[in-house]
Amino acid sequence: MSTGGMEADYDLLVIGGGVNGTGIARDAAGRGYSVMLCEMNDLASGTSSAATKLVHGGLRYLEYYEFRLVHEALAEREVLWAAAPHIIWPMRFVLPHVKGMRPAWFLRLGLFIYDSLGGRKLLPATKTLDLRTAAVGKPLKKQFGTAFEYSDGWVNDARLVALNARDAADRGAVVRTRSKVISARREGALWRVEIEGRNGRESATARMLVNAAGPWVDTVMTRALGEGGAHNVRLVKGSHIVTRKLYEHDRCYFFQNADGRPVFAIPYENDFTLIGTTDLDYAGDPAEVKISDEETEYLLKAVSEYFETPVTEADIVWAYSGVRPLFDDGASASKEATRDYVLKIEGGDGTAPLLNVFGGKLTTYRRLAQKAVDMIGETIGAKGAHWTKTGTLPGGDFPPEGFEALVAELGRAYPGLDGKLIRRLARAYGTKTRALLGGAKSATDLGEAFGAGLTAREVDYLMAEEWALNAEDVLWRRSKLGLRVSAGDKARLAAYMTART
Repeated sequence: MSTGGMEADYDLLVIGGGVNGTGIARDAAGRGYSVMLCEMNDLASGTSSAATKLVHGGLRYLEYYEFRLVHEALAEREVLWAAAPHIIWPMRFVLPHVKGMRPAWFLRLGLFIYDSLGGRKLLPATKTLDLRTAAVGKPLKKQFGTAFEYSDGWVNDARLVALNARDAADRGAVVRTRSKVISARREGALWRVEIEGRNGRESATARMLVNAAGPWVDTVMTRALGEGGAHNVRLVKGSHIVTRKLYEHDRCYFFQNADGRPVFAIPYENDFTLIGTTDLDYAGDPAEVKISDEETEYLLKAVSEYFETPVTEADIVWAYSGVRPLFDDGASASKEATRDYVLKIEGGDGTAPLLNVFGGKLTTYRRLAQKAVDMIGETIGAKGAHWTKTGTLPGGDFPPEGFEALVAELGRAYPGLDGKLIRRLARAYGTKTRALLGGAKSATDLGEAFGAGLTAREVDYLMAEEWALNAEDVLWRRSKLGLRVSAGDKARLAAYMTART
């Protein structure tokens, strides 16, 4: 891959296949930079698939005076919704008032600011609810009489990453998964990078290196770059549980807790409820993070304070944990540590430059990427103009409020296929559903079935277009069909994919 002289193979080599890394690769490729992205595992295999999956301003951050972050995040909600209305959509959140906690006037004022900061156009404003008569009050204990309902959004986090990678590749970027950067050293104005991948070791040169490794950003600095003692991120563990469906309506709950941390209860994958999250400092290997018994008990207790019917361990069908790499600002409590991002450049002026990415959140990933590429341009020369604010992600080229029309259109185009399958595929692939289904007339045209509507046709598409290599990639990151697929079907899927790699 490397060339003999001082001409670099790439303008940028991005380390990290999470939302920040793929977002930067996409933006940069769209502006005309030559880009290579290396991810040591699968896309979104770390923090970016373990979030609460909200596109939100961060209502509670107002209490920590994070006004710039909240404003930026609020403004991004409708931008992201327009870019990917198949995997991002609005949700209404119900915040019950609890006597003895934040006063009702304080909550209403906060939500007024929340509604006003973000340039809201399509999302409906906050309203006050009487829980004694509103349908959303039915699952709650009768002691809660008043609630405030406000707007935020939902995102399929792992698919957001895959679609950013796909768009980056469509614009010329080279995307390598299962490719670990084992060393990077400066050779004058260039970086020489050694990569261990599926086909062995290879070398590449780049004019600039971007370290967007998330929880591993300090590890990359220490091990691959040789910068001893790097300590820039504070690892904070967030765990979630998924339970049987706890209520029938489509609203989310924002529950306040006495310790100051919120817990959400969110409709999930049609038949389940997602509950999270926790905030605990974490000192272990991010790859080994798991929910603890204490966290499970904490989440069950938190929601049972509100729901009329207590939620128990028997209700849990799945749990997951992630590590958020927050920039270490010295905050005394993990819940107070900034969720803002920090971008730092080292080198330049004849020395190969490095951009380190610290922190960030799903909602602001596009703005982070745009700012990062601006900084890259200031360092190695600007190319192109801002474009991602109006650019759609693959499959998202339909109106923000046009999902039901897309489902109806696909239903007419594929009358021989099950309506539930069409809806699920539309939610995952948007207008790319047509490319996936091709000329299929019936279920038999889709090939071997692996349970829960997953077929060989879809698996082949994910392997060819979205870098899926094994059953876990398909069942837990490109989809959440792992919640429904049996052990036997999973084994057949694994065998099918192994035979095709």
